[in-house]
Amino acid sequence: MGQRAGAAATIRGAFKYGRQVTIDELRPIDLVICGSVAVNRGGARVGKGGGYSDLEYALAFAAGKLSRDTPILTTVHALQFIEGAIPREVHDIPVDYIVTPQEVIETHTSLPRPEGIYWKLLQPEKMEAIPALRKMAAHLPDLA
Repeated sequence: MGQRAGAAATIRGAFKYGRQVTIDELRPIDLVICGSVAVNRGGARVGKGGGYSDLEYALAFAAGKLSRDTPILTTVHALQFIEGAIPREVHDIPVDYIVTPQEVIETHTSLPRPEGIYWKLLQPEKMEAIPALRKMAAHLPDLA
């Protein structure tokens, strides 16, 4: 991989070499890959705590860019795979596949996926920080 491609793969590089797009500019999404701190065989996951994967999923779902059947995958080290229960919130996305360096696990999860954006759960700071959320909220009478 070239030096520029390697730099573009970082968050700082994405801002430098990429360009922001609107939800409307997205093509249909046929696979979601999300980061996880821990996952279990049932498909429950813990992210880094910011809720950005969940929000990205909800925004794309609300815009019709993905469906309930779009597979959700995460990659983790085997140490991040746990046998115990993982607490979940209504907005948490479950995973269908867990990829470790040793194996690919199909979870056959029965956990529900979010039904969209849970506006009442969003903090004002998050609304202000994400332009796509502000734009969508402007069209909702009780949030405008």
